[in-house]
Amino acid sequence: MAEALVNVLLERLATVAHDKVRGEFKLVSGVEEEVNSLSRNLEAIQAVLEDAEQRQVTEATVKRWLSELTEVSYEIDDVLDEWITQVRKRQMEKEEKHALAIAKKVRSSASSFVSGSKVRRFIHRREIAAKIEELNERLASIDERKQSFGFQNTARVPELPQRQKTTSLPNVKTFGRDNEKKLIVSKLLSESSEGNEVPLIIPIVGMGGMGKTTLAQLVYNDENVKSHFDKRIWVCVSDPFEEIKIAQAIIEEIDKDNSSKSSNVLQTLTQCIYKLIEGKQFLLVLDDVWSPNSDQWEELIKPLRNGALGSRILVTTRKEEVADLMKATTQMISLKALSDAFCLSLFYYGANMDENNVPKEFHGIGLSIARRCNGLPLAAKTLGSLMRHKKKIHEWQAVLKSKTWELKEIQQDVFRPLLLSYHDLTPATQRCLLYCVIFPKDYVYNMNRLIELWMSQDYLNAKESKDKIVVGQNYFNDLAMRSFFQDIDADVENENMTCKIMILDVAKDKVHHLTLVHATEGDSLKSFLPNYKKLRTLIAIESSKNSIGPIFESVVQLKCLRTLNLSDWRGEDCLKEIPETIGGLIHLRYLDLSGNEGLEELPSALGSLYNLQTLRLVGCSSLKKVDVRGLINLRHLYVERCPCLNLIKGIEKLTDLQRLDWFRVPDGDEGNKLEDLKDLNQLQGSLDIYIRGNPNMAANKVHLLQLHLYFLTGDEVKDREIMNGLEPHPSLESLFISSYRGGAFSHWLSSSNSLRVLTLSNCFNCGFLPPLGKLASLESLDIAMLPGVSKVGIEFLGIDDGQTSSSSSSIFISFPKLKQLTFRCMLSWKEWVGVENNNITIMPCLSQLTIEDCWKLKALPDFLWKTPLQKLHILRSPILRDLYRQGLGEEWAKISHIPTIKIEDGSDFQPGRRGLF
Repeated sequence: MAEALVNVLLERLATVAHDKVRGEFKLVSGVEEEVNSLSRNLEAIQAVLEDAEQRQVTEATVKRWLSELTEVSYEIDDVLDEWITQVRKRQMEKEEKHALAIAKKVRSSASSFVSGSKVRRFIHRREIAAKIEELNERLASIDERKQSFGFQNTARVPELPQRQKTTSLPNVKTFGRDNEKKLIVSKLLSESSEGNEVPLIIPIVGMGGMGKTTLAQLVYNDENVKSHFDKRIWVCVSDPFEEIKIAQAIIEEIDKDNSSKSSNVLQTLTQCIYKLIEGKQFLLVLDDVWSPNSDQWEELIKPLRNGALGSRILVTTRKEEVADLMKATTQMISLKALSDAFCLSLFYYGANMDENNVPKEFHGIGLSIARRCNGLPLAAKTLGSLMRHKKKIHEWQAVLKSKTWELKEIQQDVFRPLLLSYHDLTPATQRCLLYCVIFPKDYVYNMNRLIELWMSQDYLNAKESKDKIVVGQNYFNDLAMRSFFQDIDADVENENMTCKIMILDVAKDKVHHLTLVHATEGDSLKSFLPNYKKLRTLIAIESSKNSIGPIFESVVQLKCLRTLNLSDWRGEDCLKEIPETIGGLIHLRYLDLSGNEGLEELPSALGSLYNLQTLRLVGCSSLKKVDVRGLINLRHLYVERCPCLNLIKGIEKLTDLQRLDWFRVPDGDEGNKLEDLKDLNQLQGSLDIYIRGNPNMAANKVHLLQLHLYFLTGDEVKDREIMNGLEPHPSLESLFISSYRGGAFSHWLSSSNSLRVLTLSNCFNCGFLPPLGKLASLESLDIAMLPGVSKVGIEFLGIDDGQTSSSSSSIFISFPKLKQLTFRCMLSWKEWVGVENNNITIMPCLSQLTIEDCWKLKALPDFLWKTPLQKLHILRSPILRDLYRQGLGEEWAKISHIPTIKIEDGSDFQPGRRGLF
């Protein structure tokens, strides 16, 4: 921690040397020399910090010395940040005043602007100078005392190189668990249950680090298992066992749009689960179950008994008592330690080495290290990843001989390898990992959000702010590769992960990051919080309004805050207003007020938060406007689910904005306009645009990968005009278009060759589909609720009339990369035709086809049976149901070769019952 802080300070001081702030130093006698002295002392200390960080594990005096250095470093950072902020803020105000004067053609004297605050500025300089002098004296004393420890002068390995963003996170691979996997899969797929028990419970029991969760994931994602169950549900339980939260998570997994999931009444939740799983064969995984009591378990299991015969619950736990409580000991799978041979294989796999080609001199050391794992897969994987970049024999020997193996206070075998891997991290990556201690055990958080939190603490060193996201992604991937982050979902763009960490008990005067969980009025926070003057992070999770609302005056006294999260309070517990005094938090980089539904406006003082980088207002449903004109360092603005937010004032000035998730364009002249986004060319990730008026803008954003367009005008001409002017950049990868009223789509849609995912929904006036078969990169296509389409023909395939001729010699591939194709709620669709031509190949990669609520569709085209189709799902489409019915339908023979076929009856459903229109 101290090493990373010192590195940041040296970088900041080097930047200041070439900045206008340096000129301010010269205005106060002696300050420039004090700043130079700060740099020299920090450089002298930096040279020995690697050795000090290693020795603090076993030497308490070194640990205390580093702790004192850390505290002084934090204070130096605060002072420098305060000075830099004030200087740059005055420069910005001066430039704005001068520009305003020019605009009004009025003579403006810069000197008069300066003289009005000259005295105040002089006093501020003297105060800062006094702080720097006092801190330099303390730092000099720390530097002098380092001599007594006899530290070695060492140099750190350079930081991670800047790489392109990658999603190549660790693949799940196991060694020595094939028999267990086969046994569990057979139990899941077996048609019989103990006494026809519903659901059958199968516990996987083993100590921490034994690979229970990894094994459960392998089984859960097994293709045979995936196709066998109607519903698959994964819930991370952890400690304590909270049946309400588990029930909410089950509902969320089955039906994300179900409103009952937000209830805190157990009976309401269990009734909902009872209905949702009725007659369905489900697989529920309860991961990491610790200590439920019998009453809690009985309440949770009751509704689950309403599932179909063959339903299963797979439980991972460290305790056999859990299996006994669940009356499932006869089905229990006990995970034993791996053999040394399997540990060695996993070790080499983690090290990215071919086991059969390991140099002879490394093999003996590798085997000795593997034996230290004591049969724990997580330990073997962690140690392997530690060795991935160690190519010299002495580096391997150093790991084997490390004193960390001798630490008696670390009893669990899996923690020693993790500690070894931790000390091998760069200082900056160590800080990022340690910051995760602010989250509760098993907290699941989004990778991009975590990176923004790291940014708010200045943990991502990069000379240009635009590079910080890449730096953060590198740190995240490095930590994931070393097993510090687990349960990573790499199937979605924004990876989520679970991190299990140990909360450390530290003195309150040294606490810099604080998380309040379930805080209430009884916690006496108003008297408690002022004791933590040096807080840099304050997060309140699921707390009541009585805990934070009345004590906001205490919060704004925490002048060192970089991160403030007061989110996810709804109903009676939400915040109604934010005081103007929030403007005093000059260091604030990250502010999250999401979920406060009663918040109608933000204070004007918010605009004075010069350093703010991230502002999250997701779900502030009463918020009408936001003024961001003064937030010139804002990089991330999140306003999704703010239906009343018609004006983001000054957003057109934020040309460095990188993330904007939601933008609403209302009717009239008083709200947002599409042209406000014209110069925001650094936007990246995903953006939802709701358009009701002002059809003037091009969405040509090179870094934007996902675009969702919701047309709310209800006007065919206006929608077509907007669509034609919205031509996205060719690099766009995902596009969602909803409620478009134009009769035809714009030409640019069929030439967007980087598109991988496309959804067209609720496009009521479209009578035919665009030539999407021309899209070279399209992998997933979802078409829903286009009631004007009665026929899908060769135009959809992107085939020109001349290409259908038998004399045509041109070779054409329609939908060359399409894997998933879905048609839903196409209530007028009757005919789907293809083409017979040996020079035309159609959908050569198609693996999954879903036809849902297509009541009038008469047949599927024959070209589909030439594709490598693996899954066919026909739902509530009665003509197709009868035509392709297993063994009885006239066309059954054409589809019988497809491995997975689901044809579900739609007799209980009538068109229009869902209120589609």
